[in-house]
Amino acid sequence: MVETKDTDFRIDIGKDGIAVLTWDMPARSMNVITERVMGELGAFIDRLESDEALTGAIITSAKPAFCAGADIAMLLGAGKRYEEAARSDERAATAALFEDMRSFSNLLRRLETCGKPVVAALNGTALGGGLEIALACHHRICADDRAIKLGLPESKIGLLPGGGGTQRLPRLMGAGDSLKLMLRGGSLDPDRARASGMIDEVVAARSLLKSARAWVESSADPVQPWDKDGFRVPGGTPYSPSGMMTWIAGNALYRKQTLDNYPAQRAIMSCVFEGLQVPIDVGLRIEARYFTSLLRNPVAGNMIRTFFFSVQALAKGARRPGGIAKSRLRKIGVVGAGMMGAGIAYVSAAAGLDVVLLDRDKAAAEKGRALSEKLVRGRIKRGQASEADLKAVLARIEPGGDYGLLKGCDLVIEAVFEDRALKDEIIAKVQAVTGKSVVFASNTSTLPITGLAESSLDPERFIGIHFFSPVHKMGLVEIIRGERTGDEALAVALDYVRAIRKTPIVVNDARGFYASRVVATYIEEGHRMLDEGVPPAMIENAGRLAGMPVGPLALNDEVSLDLSHKIAAAAKADLGADYVATPRERIIEEMVVGRGRFGRKNAKGFYDYNEDGGKRLWPGLEELQPERLDPDTLDVSRLCDRFLAAQALETVRCLEENILEDVREADVGSVLGWGFAPFTGGTLSYIDTMGPARFLALCEDLKADHGARFEPPALLRDMAAGKETFYERYAPPPARAAE
Repeated sequence: MVETKDTDFRIDIGKDGIAVLTWDMPARSMNVITERVMGELGAFIDRLESDEALTGAIITSAKPAFCAGADIAMLLGAGKRYEEAARSDERAATAALFEDMRSFSNLLRRLETCGKPVVAALNGTALGGGLEIALACHHRICADDRAIKLGLPESKIGLLPGGGGTQRLPRLMGAGDSLKLMLRGGSLDPDRARASGMIDEVVAARSLLKSARAWVESSADPVQPWDKDGFRVPGGTPYSPSGMMTWIAGNALYRKQTLDNYPAQRAIMSCVFEGLQVPIDVGLRIEARYFTSLLRNPVAGNMIRTFFFSVQALAKGARRPGGIAKSRLRKIGVVGAGMMGAGIAYVSAAAGLDVVLLDRDKAAAEKGRALSEKLVRGRIKRGQASEADLKAVLARIEPGGDYGLLKGCDLVIEAVFEDRALKDEIIAKVQAVTGKSVVFASNTSTLPITGLAESSLDPERFIGIHFFSPVHKMGLVEIIRGERTGDEALAVALDYVRAIRKTPIVVNDARGFYASRVVATYIEEGHRMLDEGVPPAMIENAGRLAGMPVGPLALNDEVSLDLSHKIAAAAKADLGADYVATPRERIIEEMVVGRGRFGRKNAKGFYDYNEDGGKRLWPGLEELQPERLDPDTLDVSRLCDRFLAAQALETVRCLEENILEDVREADVGSVLGWGFAPFTGGTLSYIDTMGPARFLALCEDLKADHGARFEPPALLRDMAAGKETFYERYAPPPARAAE
């Protein structure tokens, strides 16, 4: 018997009494957990418990993936209901939120204690709540497909698995392995998941339902291991001899990776530690309490908004001009086969585009193509690609030194050194072949696009496409509109970035644009601290404690000190008497010209680099300091404030100057572009969470102690006076479908 209706699940009951529950949400490309889904699943569990004719159940999906997790909008809705209710009675609002957040967990507990065997037949990826449904089943079978991902990624958006994941996964895998997975929000392929104990079987996709049915028919045990007497947690409980070793190492690893900046990771640690010492029903209540606490914390709201909603909206074309047909990009040209150009060629070819990679001669271009071979071979070694993939990528990249090869390109990207004269020469050579019909993009990180476009045959078809290094790892691309850049060029640039599966932000032209301009304030503040006499190690540690991925000196090494020197020289040449020197110029001049230290590229910068990849701060840094301060007299939290405030303040200036037009791009650009304290949600979310008035007071305080660079702009003063937030005043437009 098959029951069909306009619902999220289809029920197929066989003559053997086994019910196949097929998840297939209408009008959605992927299954997600909603209130309606929970209602239908609850009704099915009622039936499974009460109908003696049903002997068991199989839960599967009709879509390519099993489930992507919970509907984030549903969680945010619960958070908003709490905020509204808390205005009148915070205690009652918190209690109501707690019960609301327990509903899914209670549902899954009913599923695993229903008295009938239930098997999850995972035909595709199961993440978050989708995997938690599978964990609550008595048996888990997965299709044999390396592309399938099984994991609990909630920590990436400031939450924890709230459907029992922090309790069931450690009871299956042990605390150590499950914590590694949950803390980083990672996933496993089917084979690794089976080896870890997460799932029970991996079978051919065509045999999935047959194998599931066979398990139910084999007098399957409908009781979970943790509900049986004598159950022992793999690896031991926290206070067992082996368990204690797990927690000693786990706490050290947690602290090293998070510096205690991420409430979700801390809550996950607590859930597992506390939950493994009590029966699972108590553990599930513990999990719900921590989940409720996280949902009330602004960190989760900021991370969800930035990493989920904003990233998705921008990646799907939120800033693409309307009324312009989608570009059919097939072949692109990349001029400059150095580190950046080679990286651009690789990501383009890996996305299926044909690439002409040019340099001074074919031999130099071949060296650039070699990066693609190196990267694909690395993926082959990790089991993520095949020799056929390598052959296909290399076949798409045509290296050479003849500009005539650019004929037929749909887009040309220049990726040479930050030298205006050189870029002008490249533009002329390219357009002598392509004419003015092809969109031309510069990968410059600082030089204004409007000025570079003066050498172009058609400034309307000239645009900036700024990649971040290393190109293959960084997910953000900054697109820069010059004063005369047209909508068609912008549309082509956005279509290209979408084709290579990266997230774009669109900014208006200015020296340094948005990303380079703001991240420079972080590096600059580190140099100023060095000039003041702050111990170098304290500078670096304060940067990381503030939430940055690396200290400012290490970041400058990665960018390369000689590039910083060239950028400063170009700025001096362009600005003349308007150029304002800072302590950074003195330090960089001494490092590059005086000491020949260029950064990681020559293994000598603010750090000394070993052949094995290790590094340590260069002892000679003290020679660059006019004086040396006693670290015991310094307030580390004050150093952290300086780092974050400098970047957030510069972001406000970019918004005030119309370099930025969309608050989402400010936040997404800052966290994806250079790693601005991800737990804040980005530079503007950092201010909004603190409140503009409080941030204004911090800037005034820093200005009094450290100078005019912390002078609050008029926009910030105005917003503080009006008690507005950036997301209120500059609310993003309603989402529209990408064309």
